[in-house]
Parts: sequence; structure tokens; C-alpha cells
Amino acid sequence: MSDELQVTIAGFGLAGEIFHAPLIAATPGLNIARISTSNPQRQAKARAAYPQAAIVASVDELWDGIDVLVIATTNDAHVPLAMAALDREVAVVVDKPLAISAPAAQELVARGGRLTVYQNRRWDGDFLTVREAAQSGELGQLIRFESRFDRFIPVVRSERWREWADPALGTGIMLDFGAHLVDQALLIGGPVRRVYAESDIRRPGAVVEDDCSISLEHVSGMRSQLWMSSTAPLHDARFRLTGLRAAIATNGVDPQWDQLIAGLRPGDAGYGVMAPAQLADIDGRRDVPMRDGAYQDFYAAVVGWLAHGDPAPVDPADSLSGLRVIDAARTAAATASVVELAPPAG
Repeated sequence: MSDELQVTIAGFGLAGEIFHAPLIAATPGLNIARISTSNPQRQAKARAAYPQAAIVASVDELWDGIDVLVIATTNDAHVPLAMAALDREVAVVVDKPLAISAPAAQELVARGGRLTVYQNRRWDGDFLTVREAAQSGELGQLIRFESRFDRFIPVVRSERWREWADPALGTGIMLDFGAHLVDQALLIGGPVRRVYAESDIRRPGAVVEDDCSISLEHVSGMRSQLWMSSTAPLHDARFRLTGLRAAIATNGVDPQWDQLIAGLRPGDAGYGVMAPAQLADIDGRRDVPMRDGAYQDFYAAVVGWLAHGDPAPVDPADSLSGLRVIDAARTAAATASVVELAPPAG
């Protein structure tokens, strides 16, 4: 009898096909047993790529003989599918965002059970490098974190549901890249006291926000400025973290997204490799080696979590905290006001 954990992937669009299945397949201790998609073209692609897996059309066919459910569906389905899995004592990996709002996420987290969230950009090489600098103390007291995810996609893409579908599905850039940027800011700066945001629908034909900024005042006193846009032809530094002794900055975007789409896999030459970061202090500016990106470490941690009792790779309470910030940002943008967040419990 195999010692591998049997995994079912619900959804085989961009997330399921590119950002989950290849990493699961590359992880010792995991086996893709089922893939659920009702789309005939995606079913054919799944059969060709994973011939050992049963390809099913309905979520009702997901459950037999599985250990882990990976939810890579539209965002509105995350909570009901996760609840159904937890009721069956099946462990759950939910693609970010955990839910489309903090109250929905709160209900899921309160349910209890084996639940984690695919906040994969914690394993971007540039973020690993910046977080390591923050934790080392070499920057001194942290005062400002700047994070941009800028792209220039002037036409709404009909094949990307996050760009055009009904907002009730959890569409828009704030739940997409915003869920990553807020998560990273919370890891660097800790809990948030105040939130201000601007959110706009800029592209012709767009129905959900595609150009946003979020400003955070952390309880620690650090401030974060986060930008996410599909309408930015010029790109500034991806990260800039400033302390009272030094600052670190990175340029360009972690390459794993594009590499996975192109067919590269962890272990291939150049996978996750980026140009150096730059650190500046009173003595001048110098290059800092960049950590390699490592999305595969998330699923290695899933094996440790379920097979060996290690901590979950991402605490769902962290994702709930991020959604509370995003909900506050939506309110701030709608009312042109600063929103106060309740102090963290304890």
C-alpha cells in the first residue's frame, strides 16, 4: 500500500493546471489521484498530463479515497468546498484568497480541522530575501515597506475570470494580487492599526478594479504602501524595505509564475533565479545575493504537516487577518476615509 498522500485538485484552470498540479507532482509523498473540471478541453489536458489520475466532472465525485483536497476553483466556491472536505475529515489546501470576505473566512477558520492556504508568494525569492533582511536586524528599526505588483495589460482578458466575471465570484485585483501583497506586509510589519486605499476601474470594458493602492499603519509603527495595477507600463522597485540603519530593494518580478507557464519545473536550471537585490547604508550601496524562489517548499511543508505533524505551511488565521485588511481597504476606497481596525486579540 502506498505511503503517498492521495490528492484531489478541484479546478483545472490557470491555478490548478499551472500553480498546483506541477508542484504537487514534483513533491515526494504526494500523488495526484483525481482532478475535477467540467470543461472538456481542460479534462483532455489533465488526462494527458496526469494519466494516473481519475478525471471527473463533478465535485460529487471528488471524495473517495483522498487525503488532501486542493481547491483551485473560482473564489466564491472556496468556503463551501472546504467545509464539505473538513466535514469528511479531509485535509484542505485552499488557493488564496481563503474566502471573498473576512466574515466568510472567519466561519471557515472557526470550523476547525486541517486547513491551510496557498499563499505561494511567501516563497518568492525576492520576498524571502527581503524578509530575511528584516529578521536579521541589519536594517535597524523598520519604518517603511513598499511593495508593487505592476503589469501593463491594457485590454481585459476574456480567458481570465478574475478580470471580467461577476464580482460575486471574488474577482478583481484586490483579492488577486492584493491578497499576496497584504499577506507579505503583515509578515514584515505585523498587525495593522489603520487602512487607507484607492481603487479604480480603468480599462475599457472592465467591471472590477484593476488599479489599486493600499496604505497601512502597523501597530509597530511601520507603514506599508502597496500598489497593484494592470495599467502600469513603467515599473518601479518590486520591494523596498527601509529601516533606520539600512534599506533593501529588489527589481523585477519573481520568475516562477512565467517559468511554470513555460513548462519549467523546480530543479530545472535557472528555476526561481533572480538578479541580486541592493542594500544601502551609511557606507554606500552593494549587491545582496537573492534567494531562489521556491514554491515547491509549500507542498513539501504540506507533507510535513500531514505525515509528520509539522505546523501547517500557512496558518489560515494569517489569511483571515489579511482579508480583514482587504475588507477595510474596500471600505476606505469607497468612502475616501481612513478605516480603524480593532486591536488584535490578546
